[in-house]
Amino acid sequence: MCGVMMLVTVIVLSLAASAIAVEKPNIVILFADDLGYGDLGCYGSPTIRTPHLDRMAAEGLRFTDFYSVAEVCTPSRAALLTGRYPIRSGMCGNRRVLFPNSKGGLPEKEVTIAEALRAQGYATAHVGKWHLGIHEGSRPLDQGFDRSFGLPYSNDMDARADLPKGTSGSPAPPEDGWNVPLIRDGKVIEQPADQTTLTKRYTEEAVKFIREKKGEPFFLYFAHTFPHVPMFASPTFKGKSRSGIYGDAVEELDWSVGQVLDALRREDLAEKTLVFFTSDNGPWLIMGDQGGSAGLLREGKGSTWEGGMRVPGIAWWPGRIQPSVTSGVASTMDVFATALALAGAPAARDSVIDGRDLSPLLLRGKVLPETPFFYYRGDKLAACRIGEWKAHFFTQAGYSQATAEQHEPPLLFHLGLDPSEKRNVAAEHHDVIARIQSAVQTHRSALVPGKPQLE
Repeated sequence: MCGVMMLVTVIVLSLAASAIAVEKPNIVILFADDLGYGDLGCYGSPTIRTPHLDRMAAEGLRFTDFYSVAEVCTPSRAALLTGRYPIRSGMCGNRRVLFPNSKGGLPEKEVTIAEALRAQGYATAHVGKWHLGIHEGSRPLDQGFDRSFGLPYSNDMDARADLPKGTSGSPAPPEDGWNVPLIRDGKVIEQPADQTTLTKRYTEEAVKFIREKKGEPFFLYFAHTFPHVPMFASPTFKGKSRSGIYGDAVEELDWSVGQVLDALRREDLAEKTLVFFTSDNGPWLIMGDQGGSAGLLREGKGSTWEGGMRVPGIAWWPGRIQPSVTSGVASTMDVFATALALAGAPAARDSVIDGRDLSPLLLRGKVLPETPFFYYRGDKLAACRIGEWKAHFFTQAGYSQATAEQHEPPLLFHLGLDPSEKRNVAAEHHDVIARIQSAVQTHRSALVPGKPQLE
């Protein structure tokens, strides 16, 4: 009898373990706007205090070589949510981003993380900046989100007609200078949005969603408005940073991250939730003190130099991700593939997915094989990285009237030895250039660009 009871106990425990193993994790993406590689304490900032993000990095996996897939807002968001280079969806081009008068948006046929996870029983929410379209078919509720709260595009759009040029980059911008609306589930609830309260209100919305949906799997896409200019912070944070209003905004963003992580801990969800923090592109350097820092990386937002697209990347999942640092190359497209894999969601059969599942790296520390990473500026392929090597086919400052400078042979940099891209070593490594050019040719031969949405 004792033996039978022991056998039953073993079976019950085994079934319980299996149930835990297949439980769908919650997925939370925290997405900053224009945050530079050098703007967090855990990435070397000596002046901006980010204790919550520093703790998140210490408890999780910090990437040294993590990339946004585009150098500006709209295409980078499309890549994150679809797992595809934005040229495939048409979400890139000469105009670079969507504007309030743009006719296009994220095509309805594109499958987003929210759509894929909702099909697996997830509750889904978008909080913060959208910037993927304001027309039917491309809005958050059309793209898989059950609820949405935030701005439809960048906070410097819908500027007041009498606003002097350059005001958005001012250290003290007028609070009523931009008529951008705050929208809840497709309806304008405030216009102009009070930008001094955005981070606080976004955070309250995110925490409320976590609390309400704690009994079911959920996906939260929390895309901050800041530190994109014009820069605002609440009275609690304004004037408190050594780095001026830019630092104030980043330190409030760090507070927000702490609130979200604390909510997960408080609701006993931390060990059931993968949280990923990153930025949509590098810092907007032409904004001066309001433009952030790329640290030791070259250039910033708008360029395909490292400073334009290499960004902070932190993955946190207590009990599942061990504290560590990786120099493996990864990107925002991989967040899509990873989320779907963890949720058991099949990828769309008729779509090419460029991202790859990072869970072997996140959960087992397994080094992933080298794959090419392609740097696009608009719809033009500017550079390619394989392993430590990066070749530039053309270069151009992020924001400048200067024309692109073509390179034949390509410039070549070893990013392990030279992350600042100062020493072109193409003359000594013809074999590496040939390998990268072959990867580019393979990529282009199978590429089918989507209908342009930004022109």
